[in-house]
Amino acid sequence: MLSKFQNHLSAQFPFLQKAKLLIAVSGGLDSMVLLDLISKTNIEFAVAHCNFQLRGVESDEDENFVKSYCEANSIQGFFQKFDTQQFVEDEKLSIQVAARKLRYEWFYELLAKENFDFVATAHHLDDQLETFLIHFSRGTGLDGLTGIPSQNDKIIRPLLIFSRDEIETFANENQLKWREDSSNASDKYLRNKIRHHVVPLLKELNPSFLDSFENTIQNLKQAQSLVDDASRIVYRKVVQDVANQKKINLNDLLQLPNYQSYLYQWLKPFGFSAWQDIYDLVNAQSGKQIFSEHFRLLKDRETLIIEPKTDRIFDEYFINKNQSELNFPLKMRLSYVSEIGKSDTKTIFVDADALKFPLQLRKWQEGDYFYPFGMYGKKKLSKFFKDEKFSLIEKRNTWLLCSKNQIVWLVGKRMDVRFKITENTQTILKIQLV
Repeated sequence: MLSKFQNHLSAQFPFLQKAKLLIAVSGGLDSMVLLDLISKTNIEFAVAHCNFQLRGVESDEDENFVKSYCEANSIQGFFQKFDTQQFVEDEKLSIQVAARKLRYEWFYELLAKENFDFVATAHHLDDQLETFLIHFSRGTGLDGLTGIPSQNDKIIRPLLIFSRDEIETFANENQLKWREDSSNASDKYLRNKIRHHVVPLLKELNPSFLDSFENTIQNLKQAQSLVDDASRIVYRKVVQDVANQKKINLNDLLQLPNYQSYLYQWLKPFGFSAWQDIYDLVNAQSGKQIFSEHFRLLKDRETLIIEPKTDRIFDEYFINKNQSELNFPLKMRLSYVSEIGKSDTKTIFVDADALKFPLQLRKWQEGDYFYPFGMYGKKKLSKFFKDEKFSLIEKRNTWLLCSKNQIVWLVGKRMDVRFKITENTQTILKIQLV
């Protein structure tokens, strides 16, 4: 196994020879074998151990076991205790998800603080199979069936080519010691149920099942690679990246006979999962939207727009009479001038004596109206937006410059005629959007 492991490192992880590696060691069979194998290479490494304090004395004994091993073998070790149960209650997470979140956040902190390059975990082929079956049982796309990646950013998993039987045989032959986690014997968690009941049956039906499964995983990964390539090519033709938004052109999208597959590939990384609702959104009326944890998907005429969610409520921002510049939330310059210069969408000239300071900068509200320059009479802002074909995004992002709640300027769009320069104007204020 050592020779196979070293060949695997050379083929898949050649960069480790010049890297500084952090090994995640729980004290269990898998991680102790990984630690032993790495120690027989020339790779510079240290150990990281998480004590989740979920099994009382047993958790502390695991920590002490790993500490003793590191001390006996002159290995640098990092040890962290987590109040996992409290974190579960605070964040409303399952124990498994909470422990994973705590573990990997700490690993990345260590990478940055201690200048490590990668973290190695001891996931193996049986873990790969269990993950496949969990995803399969819950329903997933092709990517969910490709299992655990051998490398994911800074996390590497060099034992994925070995079965648990191979690992245990190696441990016994080399007289390695390890700790048994009593929770692994319980059927409380889905993974354990699969490990104890489903996997043994599959191996009984086919003694070479793990080898067959490994081939299947490789085939699925190749298929996923083809899907990714096609997705990227079509993305460039259909999706436009604008600032913090991604705009999917529905006219172009619907030309594709399998457009739902592309939507799945593009939207899944943003945490969306209500796929039938998303597919229905394509033909829904404008204004409909769907949310993931951090993003929203908005139907806006012939476009689907992906953008970050925001819960921020903008207050009013004020501009005093002698203020010459505003830097937030917009950058504006104000200056008193002797004559009118060139006006455009970003520059207006107003009668300063018609203004009531401080000026207000705010978002539009239902019922707002103004007297658009170049038009006749009063107009509701909602009607103006509709006539000018403002998208929902444009409406939400439009700022109003107001004088005692009278709209002076739809910033960057249209000014109000009530504040225009006349033959009676004595003081001219130039307002410019930078």
